[in-house]
Amino acid sequence: MTPAELAEAVLSAAHAVFAERGLDRAALPGRTAVERPRNPEHGDYASTLALQLSKKVGVPPRELATALAEQLGRTSGVKSVEIAGPGFLNIRLDAAAAGQLARAIVEAGPAYGESAVLAGQKINLEFVSANPTGPVHIGGVRWAAVGDALSRLLRATGAEVGTEYYFNDAGSQIDRFARSLLAAARGEPAPEDGYGGAYIAEIAEQVRAKRPEVGTLDPAAAQEVFRAEGVALMFEEIKASLRSFGVEFDTYFNEKDLHDRGELEHALTRLREQGHLFEADGATWLRTTDFGDDKDRVLRKSNGEWTYFAADCAYYLDKRERGFDRVVIMLGADHHGYLGRMKAMAACFGDDPAVNLEILIGQLVNLVRDGEPVRMSKRAGTVVSLEDLVDAIGVDASRYVLARYSSDSPIDIDVELWTRATRDNPVYYVQYVAARTASVGRNAAEVGLTRGDADAFRPELLDHDKENELLKALAEFPAVVAAAADLREPHRVARYLEELAGAYHRFYDNCRILPRGDEEVTDLHRARLWLNDATRTVIANGLRLLGVSAPERM
Repeated sequence: MTPAELAEAVLSAAHAVFAERGLDRAALPGRTAVERPRNPEHGDYASTLALQLSKKVGVPPRELATALAEQLGRTSGVKSVEIAGPGFLNIRLDAAAAGQLARAIVEAGPAYGESAVLAGQKINLEFVSANPTGPVHIGGVRWAAVGDALSRLLRATGAEVGTEYYFNDAGSQIDRFARSLLAAARGEPAPEDGYGGAYIAEIAEQVRAKRPEVGTLDPAAAQEVFRAEGVALMFEEIKASLRSFGVEFDTYFNEKDLHDRGELEHALTRLREQGHLFEADGATWLRTTDFGDDKDRVLRKSNGEWTYFAADCAYYLDKRERGFDRVVIMLGADHHGYLGRMKAMAACFGDDPAVNLEILIGQLVNLVRDGEPVRMSKRAGTVVSLEDLVDAIGVDASRYVLARYSSDSPIDIDVELWTRATRDNPVYYVQYVAARTASVGRNAAEVGLTRGDADAFRPELLDHDKENELLKALAEFPAVVAAAADLREPHRVARYLEELAGAYHRFYDNCRILPRGDEEVTDLHRARLWLNDATRTVIANGLRLLGVSAPERM
């Protein structure tokens, strides 16, 4: 019996009690939930439904809990129901009902953990969006890992998701990039406000090889060549780096398209229709202070130039007009000041900022070696790049460590720890369970042990304390996935996998799965192989949500 099935049984018991007592069934929720007690001695699961319903129907909570316990106790698979405190229900399942979960997980395979809790939501998820003026730095890599994991979680819980990379190919930073390439091509120092690093010289040389005539052009024309070709080369490198990191986007959106298609004018028209534009000092302003911003924002300057914020407005409107109900944007810690203006902008379009726009802020990441921060990349010149991180600890460890912590917490990534093949390395600890469960399966086949027909599976044999502990941990996975998606917190999956790995190791150490020597294969061996394979399934499913491999050998 899964937690969801038990929750349904609790709700069915409530319906029966309400019918018997003539209570108002309109007070009953559409669904309820059960949770694992912190103290295992209190039972397998607990429910607070009696406490939730007591005031609504005017029945003392313990009296209502007593009626619910009597009714629920008649449910097949429920061993006992005890009432605790003011009206908590502590529920114990019999071994057969608990053990059935192993078969359910194996049969569900990759689908175990998926749900439809976010079905009907159409979400645009934008992340990374690093300017095409240099390699992806370690802060952007954090969003690559977290954003990709979040997109997998949202899809696993039923949402329709479009992932997006905003390609900022217009503006002053592109001018500085082009001037830097031109200077490198001429053997001159980088401009004072330009970009340094070996990659600038590399790209400049690639442009010269592709467009040899650039050396004969006047400075202005040559700079335009370096702008067009250099940006294209840099962005292809960024996409290739992210692809090697396991991250692909559904849409790569060019800022320049907003200008070329007249979308900034379109956004201006919409905002004017909403009554939130005004003219002052020859410029066009958006009155964002009406919606809590600390000051009004210029959209078009007195010289006719558009501001970055005007492009932000047009891009947001474009996403909404493409049919996305919710726009989720992941930004670095240096963008915290954007929150107020972006929320106000959504309100100016007539949207509800609490519903239609969500901004996630990520904190800084440092790479540490021998106790000292790695300051910069030789190639990137000023930052630690995606390639530096992957070269130091590998793709799997990089994705895992970046997704393992809450995004609003800074991270120091210790190279020594995350490359260590020991149990204190979290990704090794989890992946080792993936490999160990696969090894058990191979060894079982060698001695003629198979799970056998599903109908012959005897779940009631899984009555050891460590088997019960592992089953309860496996049962939590769908709820963890749902919570991680809803709260935008992929780290919940990583921390769950580490807890599950611990439960499996304790099971493995205390419950012999394979027969010894000439020992006859029994139903208990088969039942434990079901449990082993169920663990393999959940570990693999969880790691896949994080974009991390589940190796069969280590």
